[in-house]
Amino acid sequence: MKIQTSLPAWTIAAPVAGWLALLAKSLIGGDGPPGVLLLVVLAACLFAGVLAAVFHAEVVAHKIGEPFGTLVLAVAVTSIEVALIVSLMVAGGAETTGLARDTVYAAVMLILNGMVGLCLLAGGGRHGEQSFTATGVSAALATLAAISVLTMVLPNYTTTTPGPSYNTSQLIFIAVVSLVLYGTFVLVQTVRHREYFLPQQPADGEQEDHGPETPTRMAWISGALLLACLGCVVLLAKSLSPSLEAAVLSFGAPKALVGIIIAAVVLLPEGIAAYQAARANRLQTSLNLALGSALASIGLTIPCVAIVALLNGWTLTLGIDIKSTVLLILSLIVTSLSLTGGRTTIMQGTILLTIFAVYLFVTIVP
Repeated sequence: MKIQTSLPAWTIAAPVAGWLALLAKSLIGGDGPPGVLLLVVLAACLFAGVLAAVFHAEVVAHKIGEPFGTLVLAVAVTSIEVALIVSLMVAGGAETTGLARDTVYAAVMLILNGMVGLCLLAGGGRHGEQSFTATGVSAALATLAAISVLTMVLPNYTTTTPGPSYNTSQLIFIAVVSLVLYGTFVLVQTVRHREYFLPQQPADGEQEDHGPETPTRMAWISGALLLACLGCVVLLAKSLSPSLEAAVLSFGAPKALVGIIIAAVVLLPEGIAAYQAARANRLQTSLNLALGSALASIGLTIPCVAIVALLNGWTLTLGIDIKSTVLLILSLIVTSLSLTGGRTTIMQGTILLTIFAVYLFVTIVP
């Protein structure tokens, strides 16, 4: 089979067009909402950037192998997301102290119920029953449950300061704990027990055909273009958010829906990559992407925003309300039960997507 040594032109043009659209927006529209034509261009560039990011992530993952490939995409997306949140907090001041909580909660709910549910439903619908290594998935879910509850539920019940926030020493301690948990998970995933996160071999013992090897130079170029794509996707989503917020409010929907839509757009590259892997009967890779994204999102975001809050003397709002707590705990329990046996069908996907539908519904109709 002939080895592909060059990238398709559209995968290079997409991030270039996205950054040019952002430049045009800053020169033409400034900080105000874009006009209709520019709005269409920004939206088109955003989705082109998402598709290009998925392509480049696949190239990088193919070169470095699992589970490093999925880790690269998860950390890259989350790092840019963290940079965006921190920049918005610095610009918005103390009024934005709940931004990180809202973003992280939306991301966790989208991933656990929407992304994982869709992957299980799509994979099960096409292949009947799919299998994966339960040990690695259990480690990811246990880590995610611990960090989620410690950062978004426990602040409501501490007594040193009234919830939903920690005092200075508590915030520092929880930020360190989050980093330790995520760092330990990455160590286990990539070094100590890497085999827990590798796709299972076919029953007949044959090696799975992943196609020809990717040239090293091409992988490096794709890595740089992946960062360029993710950067423009996040900034384009930010540019489109005022118009999106106006549209949502015009329909009488709550403002919280805007945060969910923006989080969904930012997570699109990982979501599409996870969906494609599930459809290709690579459920282990799909789950590595989804759960790794959730862990990186919460494990990196909370420590970073904690540092910003402490340096500026802000009280960081972390605790979620009772309704959100119930949905979060339900999502963690059902996801753990659904993935405990190492095999899934459309049943598990249907349940998770139902919870996701409830989450969206009670957000719109609280």
